[in-house]
Amino acid sequence: MTWRASCPMDERMNFMAEIERGVRSVSEICRLFGVSRKTGYKWIGRFEQDGAEGLKARSRAALVHPNAVDTQLVGMLLATRRRHDDWGPQKLLAYLGARHPQRHWPAISTVAQLLNRHGLIKARKPRSRSAPYSAPFVRANAPNALWSADFKGQFRTGDGHYCYPLTISDGFSRYLISCRGLLHPSQALTQPWFERAFRDFGLPAVIRTDNGAPFASTGVGGLSKLSIWWLKLGIVPERIRLGHPEQNGRHERMHRTLKRRCAVKTHLHAQQRAFNRFRVEYNQERPHRALNDRTPAMLYQPSNRELPGKVPRFGYPNDCAVRRVHPNGEITWHTQPYYLGQVLAGEDVGLYPIADGRWRILVGTLAVAELDLRAQTIVSIDVHIDVPTLH
Repeated sequence: MTWRASCPMDERMNFMAEIERGVRSVSEICRLFGVSRKTGYKWIGRFEQDGAEGLKARSRAALVHPNAVDTQLVGMLLATRRRHDDWGPQKLLAYLGARHPQRHWPAISTVAQLLNRHGLIKARKPRSRSAPYSAPFVRANAPNALWSADFKGQFRTGDGHYCYPLTISDGFSRYLISCRGLLHPSQALTQPWFERAFRDFGLPAVIRTDNGAPFASTGVGGLSKLSIWWLKLGIVPERIRLGHPEQNGRHERMHRTLKRRCAVKTHLHAQQRAFNRFRVEYNQERPHRALNDRTPAMLYQPSNRELPGKVPRFGYPNDCAVRRVHPNGEITWHTQPYYLGQVLAGEDVGLYPIADGRWRILVGTLAVAELDLRAQTIVSIDVHIDVPTLH
């Protein structure tokens, strides 16, 4: 007999009708309907117990799956994800695994499927990426070898005032050293927070920034009052190229997380409280994939270079001629005035000969320009470290 797949329920009812007629044996009826004796007796048992309802198709899915995630683990994963809605499966597992090491946690793919089933994963749009610029930047190979600083884009709080978030982070550990909401990105408001960071965490070797104020200026060497202060403290200011934020990629990636986690608040004080909470979470709770799922606080340690009580003046090697910049931003060389910029007013600069009639101008350890005696002009150069040690 041909099995009609279009209506299996009718065939099962016909099967039971033949059984009730009692003309043929069960084996003959099973052969007639093309099913095994085991299946035939199963239908007979279901029909005797539940009638026609017992013949309906039933799910073959296992009632208990050996690899199913425990409901308590599911609850912990979902609750943690809802508290940290920008954390992916790997961060969730690293965070919970460190706090509950005795638990048997599922695979990353399993957690991803779980989040997807509960609508907690949003599809990402493809992003175009630029090739990194191969600038000779310092390598962040230890804590405090490199700090990055920037102002996250300004916004208005609920009371209408602008907030300019100043952020400072350690390049090696990703430790967020400071996150302060300022009313304006001026040198006067910014420098005190760097001073506080230096007192709390010591001095870094290098600070990398963009080319905006107050980190840089359009003057000679791009120096600003803030970066000159850093140089006096023995910190090298390092600037990325214009239009290349990827050269400070670690810091920019932190900014993306900061923007997602800190919604706009009603006023600056409330906003700062949100920044403080984010800093604790980012440093002490949030695992970082680049750190093998460790937190920044596990890797960071303060610098052993302390902020001095008095800021020193620049010193230069014995073979350098030293000139103090006048209040109008000029130095006098061979009786002629040369303009360097008022940002250097009152500072000592060094000059040493590099060719006939040409002198290199140093501000601390940085070579910022050259003086052409024959043309009687200042020539711009690429800023670089020229004096590795001071005497």
